[in-house]
Amino acid sequence: MSIPISLRQDFDAAGLRRLARHSKDANQARRLLALATIYAGGTRTQAAVAGGVGLQVVRDWVVRFNAAGPSGLLDRKAPGQPALLKDRHRRALAELIEMGPIPAVHGVVRWRLVDLAQWIWDEFRITVSETTLGRVLRKMGYRKLSARPRHHAQNPNAAAIFKKTSPSAWRRSRPARRPASA
Repeated sequence: MSIPISLRQDFDAAGLRRLARHSKDANQARRLLALATIYAGGTRTQAAVAGGVGLQVVRDWVVRFNAAGPSGLLDRKAPGQPALLKDRHRRALAELIEMGPIPAVHGVVRWRLVDLAQWIWDEFRITVSETTLGRVLRKMGYRKLSARPRHHAQNPNAAAIFKKTSPSAWRRSRPARRPASA
């Protein structure tokens, strides 16, 4: 059996219980109470039972607590996958969008996500999905704008004929006819 990692000496069981009582994060409070069990003379197994976890997790909590104190026991956001497009890629993309497409060079008259993704591949050899690219552009402050679709043969004058109009003045309905007696 290995020797357990000792806890910091600048805290005690009563102090950790007080911090747990005032904590807004339930998980942090649970971790603090488990460590307070150790400070009070309990075993690591008792702390694991108090925290509802295994011994390895209690060891991880001790390491985090020793490194950063009570704030080290707060839930942290997972780091996630690193961004594909770095700042220099984003700057080049912004310049391209602001400049606008040149039909003879780029082969398009307006930028679409698929065209920008292809340009990123051609320039930097980075594969970016349209969804990811849309999310990146939205973070950069760009919004997708599209014109309202219109049929090429639409006649605006003919559309006025089909519009429904309300009667100009409301009038009372005629009284209902009484059924004939038999």
